[in-house]
Amino acid sequence: MKFTVKNFTELTINELYAILQLRSEVFVVEQDCVYQDIDYKDQKSLHILGFKNDKIVAYTRIFKPGDYFDNSSIGRVVVAAEERKYGYGHHLMKASIEAVNTYFKVEEITISAQLYLKNFYETHGFKQIGEQYLEDGIPHIRMDLNPN
Repeated sequence: MKFTVKNFTELTINELYAILQLRSEVFVVEQDCVYQDIDYKDQKSLHILGFKNDKIVAYTRIFKPGDYFDNSSIGRVVVAAEERKYGYGHHLMKASIEAVNTYFKVEEITISAQLYLKNFYETHGFKQIGEQYLEDGIPHIRMDLNPN
């Protein structure tokens, strides 16, 4: 898997289409959740694209501190269903954390994690903060990464 980091204006039309298709495939269709994915936050985030055989199969978007949470953040963490068995989610999170460190020069990261993925994020050093809450009808928890 090869990862690329791009800002919104660097994305090609085909890359943007592939990102939106992947996010819709997983977050709307697979998870059976009707929500507004196109939220005008893509323009102020950096996009982490995971390519396999020239196809985007993994993706996140990252925000600098203050653009989403007080801390930097990672969101829209997604891997195509047929590619999850290869552990690409872990590679994607490592690449996203490295991108936050490199581009924003910070180590503290906050995420809004789907509750069922708590253990996955804990393997990357995230810890639950507070109680669970519903976001778009799906149980979520705030998780923070504070390596220091």
